[in-house]
Amino acid sequence: MSDTRLLPVLPLDDDVVLPGMVVPLDLSDTETRAAVESAQAKTPSQASFPGIRSSAATKKAEVLIVPRAHGEYAGFGTVATVERIGRVPGGKAAVLLRGTGRALVGRIADGPGAARWVHAEDATETTDDRTAQLAAEYKAVVISILQQRGGWQLIDAVQQVEDASAVADLSGNAPYLSTEQKLELLSTLDVSARLEKALEWSKEHLAELEVTDTIRKDVAEGMEKQQKEFLLRRQLEAIRKELGELDGTADETDYRARVEAAELPDAVKKAALAEVDKLDRTSEQSPEGGWIRTWLDTVLELPWNERTEDVYDIAAARAVLDADHAGLDDVKERIIEYLAVRKRRAESGLGPVGGRRSGAVLALAGPPGVGKTSLGESVAKAMGRKFVRVALGGIRDEAEIRGHRRTYVGALPGRVVRAIKEAGSMNPVVLLDEIDKVGADYRGDPTAALLEVLDPEQNHTFRDHYLEVELDLSDVVFLATANALETIPGPLLDRMELVTLDGYTEHEKVTIARDHLLPRELERAGLGTSDVVLTDAAFSRIAAEYTREAGVRDANRTIAKVLRKVATKVALDEVSLPLSIDAGDLETYLGRPRHLPESSLPASTQRTATPGVATGLAVTGAGGDVLYIEASLADEESGASGLQLTGQLGDVMKESVQIALSYLRSHGAELELPVGDLRKRGIHVHVPAGAVPKDGPSAGITMTTALASLLSGRVVRADVAMTGEVSLTGRVLPIGGVKQKLLAAHRAGMKTVIIPQRNEPDLDDVPAEVLAQLDVHAVANVREVLDLALTPASTPVSQAA
Repeated sequence: MSDTRLLPVLPLDDDVVLPGMVVPLDLSDTETRAAVESAQAKTPSQASFPGIRSSAATKKAEVLIVPRAHGEYAGFGTVATVERIGRVPGGKAAVLLRGTGRALVGRIADGPGAARWVHAEDATETTDDRTAQLAAEYKAVVISILQQRGGWQLIDAVQQVEDASAVADLSGNAPYLSTEQKLELLSTLDVSARLEKALEWSKEHLAELEVTDTIRKDVAEGMEKQQKEFLLRRQLEAIRKELGELDGTADETDYRARVEAAELPDAVKKAALAEVDKLDRTSEQSPEGGWIRTWLDTVLELPWNERTEDVYDIAAARAVLDADHAGLDDVKERIIEYLAVRKRRAESGLGPVGGRRSGAVLALAGPPGVGKTSLGESVAKAMGRKFVRVALGGIRDEAEIRGHRRTYVGALPGRVVRAIKEAGSMNPVVLLDEIDKVGADYRGDPTAALLEVLDPEQNHTFRDHYLEVELDLSDVVFLATANALETIPGPLLDRMELVTLDGYTEHEKVTIARDHLLPRELERAGLGTSDVVLTDAAFSRIAAEYTREAGVRDANRTIAKVLRKVATKVALDEVSLPLSIDAGDLETYLGRPRHLPESSLPASTQRTATPGVATGLAVTGAGGDVLYIEASLADEESGASGLQLTGQLGDVMKESVQIALSYLRSHGAELELPVGDLRKRGIHVHVPAGAVPKDGPSAGITMTTALASLLSGRVVRADVAMTGEVSLTGRVLPIGGVKQKLLAAHRAGMKTVIIPQRNEPDLDDVPAEVLAQLDVHAVANVREVLDLALTPASTPVSQAA
């Protein structure tokens, strides 16, 4: 060891610079810039470092390049001079350093400037008799390696090196040596030992090159026709890729680059890269290549990380729902509650519940025409989400939900995956339309496949048969629509939150017709918004007398018919625009009304004008409806006996007739009825519209009232409708569908409705405007029903019989 110098430290991570090497370093690195600037600046004062020889006497600035691993400095470094500072191609600032000798790293201290300073002791190298021979042998090996690698320009430079230590340090430029090996060479001061190590490692590398070259020659010589074809095809693909880069289509066919660039979940990315590897090994003639490309296109087109931000303006969301739909308060409240909870969790900084997002699964059940399908789009608009509709009516194949296996020709993902793809978002509003009309056959049951889709506890790991990767559906809002719940399997219905849409009141129909239906139909008819005006009275008459329905679909068609008639009359110069149509003008365009209320007919023509006819209320697939029940006694001379039922009655309604008959036979005397006729003469009970099947547990008191009217000769009031089941003891039992039945009674012009006493809480769901026009009586027994429904006796009982 010799003199000690104070030099700025230039740490080098994961690399080693040996003496004799010329290396460029990026000056954007903070430590590199600090060391170079400190070396060029004024050296530290002797007061700060007494007894230390400064490098100020040298002509060029010097630094000590010290290898660093895991934050620790090596024991030896390389003294390097700053040859030049400039910019490399590309505009970055760089410094060119030349290694001049080894130095032992001493104490490191903070000095002036941003760099750290080190006490560097010059290292003294040793040689022996073998040094020259080892140097010549090492030069020959290096030249052989350069010949193998094609480095002809460097051979002359290597041959000009004479100093044995410099020859040994040529290994610093060898790319096949590791950082640890170069660091070992840096710390070896014995030149012969250093040459031996470099010679050993270089011979090993040369042997590997020779083996590789031999294998390459053997493979090239033994290549068969199939291998040549494979190589040519790869070259052809490369040419096509280059041509694609020229016309901008290269990225479309480079699936590996597309998969790497796409932000796919880890599991999906791993599966996609495996398919890309399989595609690379697949021949162009193989049909499997097309299947793989189709699968990759499908995976890459799915919006794995795309999500729309929910709109948390609750008042604005409610305004959107109210503007698009009149009524339907239940479903509006449910959507507003969902948004309110999401807003609360977002403001509180809470993440997904249980690591999963919280979607919603709602089942909108109600008669046709009440706006179930159009409601889905309004919900998406209110939430600020994408909307997509999936029509399920009539599908019978399970693969329509879960997708086909990829082994089948023409395989496709299921409708749920295609809906996500179409929406372009992982959290859309998906409307599953007509879920009650899903069928089943030998290919499977689609409703069973929907169990996983619509289960919030499972659908975060939904697996489509075509994709075979997990798809998170937990943030999707599913809205299912149905007309009848009876055809939906119980387990599937249990996974959905049921919201019933029972139908519109007359006031709501007028609002919908005025604000929504008329403007749309005016545009379809080619008329301006002010050309034809229908008054509220006209809309009300259309709803009451021309279209008796729960929804507004017939009302829409009726309005369209009126506008078509107007357009025809304008074309024939029979009327002029603008035109106002009132209730009294409707007969000119629509003819006479089709649905006059029973109570508005003359008393002699009403169905209930004859004893034995009662008005009941029922729920059908088209909403609530009025049902007439007729009863008659056979003539004594006919000899007929027993009970006869007609009108396609189901088992439940048949039992209701038998219970009513048994009750009257056992309690007729208390009700002052001639029960003897029930035993002697045959009884016939008929429900009109015999082509329509009828069943349900709500016709008991109607059957009893019809039979009591028949026996007593007292007619049933024409403006009274009733619903409820009866027991053998005369108790009136509760039923379902009270709201729908009361809406039907209101549409039919009834004034009084009789319901079971235990159904009184259901009146809270009935619109106030309907209750205001109906006289609703909640009864507990049959005697109360008869007192309300039957008119006072006007003729003797025997004469009526």
